[in-house]
Amino acid sequence: MSAIPFVREFEFEYGRCDRLSERVRRVIANNPGAFTYTGTGVYIVGAGEVAVIDPGPALPDHEAALDAALDGEQVTHVLVTHHHLDHSPLARTLADKHGAHVYAMSPPEVLPEGGEVRMEAGDDSGFRPDLEIEDGDVFTGPGWTLRALHTPGHTSNHVCYALEEERCLFSGDHVMGWSTSVVSPPDGSMGDYIAQLERIRAMDFQVIRPTHGTAIDDPRPFLDAYIEHRRLRERQILTEMSAGKTDIRTMVASMYADVDKRLHPAAAHSVLAHMIHLVEQGRVICAGEPGLETVYTLKAA
Repeated sequence: MSAIPFVREFEFEYGRCDRLSERVRRVIANNPGAFTYTGTGVYIVGAGEVAVIDPGPALPDHEAALDAALDGEQVTHVLVTHHHLDHSPLARTLADKHGAHVYAMSPPEVLPEGGEVRMEAGDDSGFRPDLEIEDGDVFTGPGWTLRALHTPGHTSNHVCYALEEERCLFSGDHVMGWSTSVVSPPDGSMGDYIAQLERIRAMDFQVIRPTHGTAIDDPRPFLDAYIEHRRLRERQILTEMSAGKTDIRTMVASMYADVDKRLHPAAAHSVLAHMIHLVEQGRVICAGEPGLETVYTLKAA
């Protein structure tokens, strides 16, 4: 398997509005971190009458930078990929300023507690869209067409947006150019996540623009490696089980022996997501619901 061809270096300045293509501009918020990389990249699509994707955190300097970038323009659509604190908090404020609606899928009724380790930037528990998105919904403005693609996996309500005129996908956290995406149960689903990666790969986009980091300019080999990385993890788990290991923590100690032990709780949640998928496929069995403390066995051939 070839390594995922991550792109981690790119030129930017916080608060600056950069033109990325004929129809796309970006403003990056100053909220770098373990889950946000250099910060939240807010995309402005179109000119005059525009859509804004993932307005980002409610930080005064960031809000001012967006206001400056949008000076003289009308925001007609505020589109959110999912309900995490680095993506959605500024959506309501921005929509109210422009008399626009917020479009997204609602968060699950019961948000995950995060288990023993917080696996992403945190839930925006108060977030609710004005209008619910469905897979395939289309939003238009002068010279631009955005199509919503429901891509559950990172979260159950995750949505990507495809800019049809440029064969461009705004991928939120579904695909990231600098890192693999977090998939943590109970809201995250590895089975859904892999299925949606394969769906995105089949759509043959020319460029993928994640919310964090820079563009993926050659999506096909990148997605091939991204998917293979998840398949490799499944094979590693099955190998561990063939060697007699029956619980996730023991597998993690072996699989991640060279990784800082402080990261092992996060690794355990990732292995749990894979284990749930293996149980769904009927390749692994367990008594009761899959969990971190569950005993697992290989299904007999």
